[in-house]
Amino acid sequence: MRQVARRLRDGRLELVDVPDPALAPGTVSVRVEASLLSSGTERATLDVARKGLIAKARARPDQARQVLERARTDGVRSTLELVRRRLDELGPLGYSAAGVALEVGTDVPAIMPGDRLAIAGGGAANHAEIDIVPGLLCARIPDGVSFEDASFATLGAIAMHGFRRADVQVGSRVAVIGLGLVGQLAARIAGAAGCRVLGVDLESRLLDLAAGAGAEVALRGDLDDSASWAGWADAVLICASAPGSDDPVRLAASLAADRASVVIVGDVGMDVPRGPYYDRELDLRLSRSYGPGRYDPAYELHGRDYPKGYVRWSEGRNIESFLELIGAGRIDPGPLVTHRFPFDRAEDAFELLTAEDPEGGRPIGIVLDYSGEQTADSGQRTGAEATRPPARRRGVGAPRFGLIGAGRFASATIVPGLIGAGMKPGAVASAGGLSAEDLRRRFEFSSAHSDPGELIERGDLDLIAIATRHDSHAELAARALAAGIAVYVEKPLALDAEGLAAVRDAQAATGAPLLVGFNRRHAPLAAELRRLTGPRLMDYRVNAGRLALDHWTNDPAVGGGRLLGEGCHFVDFLCDQAGSDPLVVSARGFRSDPALPLLATDNFSLQVDFADGSVGTVAYAADSPTGPGKERFTASTPGTHAVLDDFRSASIWRGAGRTKLGGRSADKGWTAQYELLAAVLAGRVEPPPVESFYVSTLATLAAARSLSSGRLEPVVEVEATEPSHGRS
Repeated sequence: MRQVARRLRDGRLELVDVPDPALAPGTVSVRVEASLLSSGTERATLDVARKGLIAKARARPDQARQVLERARTDGVRSTLELVRRRLDELGPLGYSAAGVALEVGTDVPAIMPGDRLAIAGGGAANHAEIDIVPGLLCARIPDGVSFEDASFATLGAIAMHGFRRADVQVGSRVAVIGLGLVGQLAARIAGAAGCRVLGVDLESRLLDLAAGAGAEVALRGDLDDSASWAGWADAVLICASAPGSDDPVRLAASLAADRASVVIVGDVGMDVPRGPYYDRELDLRLSRSYGPGRYDPAYELHGRDYPKGYVRWSEGRNIESFLELIGAGRIDPGPLVTHRFPFDRAEDAFELLTAEDPEGGRPIGIVLDYSGEQTADSGQRTGAEATRPPARRRGVGAPRFGLIGAGRFASATIVPGLIGAGMKPGAVASAGGLSAEDLRRRFEFSSAHSDPGELIERGDLDLIAIATRHDSHAELAARALAAGIAVYVEKPLALDAEGLAAVRDAQAATGAPLLVGFNRRHAPLAAELRRLTGPRLMDYRVNAGRLALDHWTNDPAVGGGRLLGEGCHFVDFLCDQAGSDPLVVSARGFRSDPALPLLATDNFSLQVDFADGSVGTVAYAADSPTGPGKERFTASTPGTHAVLDDFRSASIWRGAGRTKLGGRSADKGWTAQYELLAAVLAGRVEPPPVESFYVSTLATLAAARSLSSGRLEPVVEVEATEPSHGRS
């Protein structure tokens, strides 16, 4: 299929041939018939992309701070390489579209293949021939409503939620400041609800559109010279896009009546003047996108709808409500469409959207029409992939690897590492399709896919590298191992005992090599410390920093939380350094945000007791400053003490003598890990014992149980004794 993609480095757009995206549980595969370009959001996205690096940093200071922090902890060279790769990534565009359901995943109620649907969501309702959309972000299109009109549904939901936030009634007076697409729709919704509407903008042609839908209108400049509208509105909806200006907020205060509500829907300056807001006791509110459910992974990703009795107007029900207004003839988006392009001219559409001074004025509504643009066979291979020769079994030469999961970590670390170790890219798979095609181009993979099974079944790959989200690691690793293919899987190996057992059974049945991405055990300085003898007292301090509340790692079902998802790194390091089996584990902690579930605890301390008397602790902090360094490991054995700082330098004291190790640059073992993997595939060395990965995973699972139970938990819950993990 084809999809519109943009490159972050320069904002360059391209219509890309990508694999058809893969259906997942809780989602719907939709053949797109029409999609709407957002003259506000998408233009702003491309404007930022086309800025230089300094201007990008000014536009996104949060990301600039992250880059500086990474440079401080990981070094300038590696950080610059990461930034360069991210700037070269292809990214999707679009969030409002309509089409026909092709396939419906499990756990999606009330939708059938063949249903006409409006679809929503950034990263889901893309400008693409086929989209995979969460079930709650799909709404049936009423009979008689065209795909073009239905493609307005996402922006209609934004306007609908802003109107609901105003909490007005029939006969109320509503002023709408900013008559772009969202403002036009908000004015129409208010009119359909029986309100008297005033529309305000800088452009006469936008006023004419609003007037044609029944609104009273006024130019912004005229309001400076007239007091006729002062104190008029029971509610003011600010739908303007003016990030550097607080004029809309000040104008709202002059238009608002006593105790009126002022709702911020658009992107405007927020320097609120206290005087007029205090004098009239105005109620300032913000409207968050489509409505309740937006940015809630439980709603959007896992399909957990809110009961109507508690949340009447969720984002999905706002979309449905807007479509019903169109179906009843109370709202007509048609006059807002100023340009229509066939999908194969999508690049021309975006060129018009971003033009500085287009002939005839700025576009308002731009619709892409997909009719006649795709085949009915959603599984048909297209573009570059269709012309590639079929896969064949490899003979001699560099080992060929397949990659499942094409995220940023894979592109910045795993793929360059495997290539640097002498391996050759074979095939790449990613559920979204676009990211797989992006990596295929950048690293010269032979083919891109959306179904990981196609890689496992090829027969010409020596290695499957798995870099998906954590919940699929065990299942994919077990499938590849069962097929007799060597596996490199990023940490964690598994999020539960059942997943770990599936991996163990599959590996035992075929004997295929397995290596888990616990890179720190392969660091040169770690090898020096491993030479210490005797039982150890070990302490590992990690200043990790917070993740966004809605980050997928914080979702126990997907990421496992930070103990299982990231703490496994440090538990594995303790196990590898001790050289003895862990017996029991205890864990305690607190959450940086009370909204996080217990298993997503991101400030925790755990202790592991080992069979030889060694004791290891991990203090993992999301809320600690990183000034002292991100990671510090200390170990004491009889007569010896060692300190390792950020895998950059180490000191070992033996009696009164001190040995300094390391240098200026950090080495967390990535290179050595991939070189070991290449040597295993070439038959030069034996693979590390798989039991070492199982044992550290079991210890991490025990820590998670202890976090929940508050008790000391055994590493092995069955009566049989686990084999010793040995050295790696």
